[in-house]
Amino acid sequence: MWRALDEVTPAVTKRIDTARAKVRAHVWSQIPGGLPASRVADTDLGDTVVLDVDATLVTTHSEKQGSAPTFASAWMESALAADDGGQRWVVYDEAWRLMRQPALLARMQSQWKLSRGLGIANLLIVHRLSDLDAVGDAGSEARALARGLLADCSTKIIYQQETSEAPATAAVLGLSTAERDQLPDLQRGEGLWRVGQRAFIVRHTSTKIEESLFDTDARMS
Repeated sequence: MWRALDEVTPAVTKRIDTARAKVRAHVWSQIPGGLPASRVADTDLGDTVVLDVDATLVTTHSEKQGSAPTFASAWMESALAADDGGQRWVVYDEAWRLMRQPALLARMQSQWKLSRGLGIANLLIVHRLSDLDAVGDAGSEARALARGLLADCSTKIIYQQETSEAPATAAVLGLSTAERDQLPDLQRGEGLWRVGQRAFIVRHTSTKIEESLFDTDARMS
């Protein structure tokens, strides 16, 4: 890409500007009533066009790192704000990877706070709560935001945890001693559901169709 840009001559730049102007004029002509005038402090700026650049999309200095989740989250934010979107689930699998991007983490926090207005329910999935240690430095704002997302979850579902992981999980999620002691003994398909201040051991069952869709052990046999 850089080599291609280096080969752009002043003549090519002029042709690009001309083509861009034609496209811009065509797009603006499709707006009913034309492009609305910009206003600043209740003053009509006439033909002056103001571009409001949202810098929250710039999440990394690298040309590659973080670009895919940045573009995806920008599209998703637009889709969630649509008036005709209805009620939806937003699922964040391998959430610790997304949380490592500060701007994406801030977007997630916003969607948590505005979930009722957006008509969404957020589902955050991590394998272990210690994965959140990869989010920022200890005591950093990013780490605090990540922990804050967990605190804002009204329902928490915890599957079997290693004995060494159970105390940290209990501390982060505010589990009682009795609830913490249940974690290493949970069987496959069992989960500790913490709904508000109440806790239940729930046995999850699945149909044959569901098992065929979600069975990740098929290649092991």
